[in-house]
Amino acid sequence: MEKETLEVGMHLVLDGRSSDPEIIGDVDRIRKFLDEFPKYMGMTKVTPPYVFRYQGATPEESGISGIVIIAESHISVHTFPARRYVSVDIFSCKPFDVDEAVQGLVEYFRLVEFRRQVFDRGVEYPRDLFSSIPLVLEERLEMLGKMAHT
Repeated sequence: MEKETLEVGMHLVLDGRSSDPEIIGDVDRIRKFLDEFPKYMGMTKVTPPYVFRYQGATPEESGISGIVIIAESHISVHTFPARRYVSVDIFSCKPFDVDEAVQGLVEYFRLVEFRRQVFDRGVEYPRDLFSSIPLVLEERLEMLGKMAHT
């Protein structure tokens, strides 16, 4: 009997406060980040970054949003320079080093505080926590075994 494959993605959600509102308020810097970060993470960019400035009714509502589509899924950024706030999502069907990603984000956006959350995405997982733990552990051990043989 063949084992059922679990199709899952990792989703890193990071919210932070930057020490430098000029960095997160610069469209070109956000575009450069989205252009270069996939390669830094070993991901495959399939589109150029799309970056847009939004002018809200007040400076606090104004910001920049951008996204780059990667073969593994996407990376998106939303910034609000007047609040020094930045939000980044990295969603990938390919496992990636979350700590390395967070460190790169902290350095690039000069974050002085942040909160990160990581989600396993996929419809194949059971909805209750206790049933899903053995499946997650088994899958991660298999991935580590494959990485060790690479």
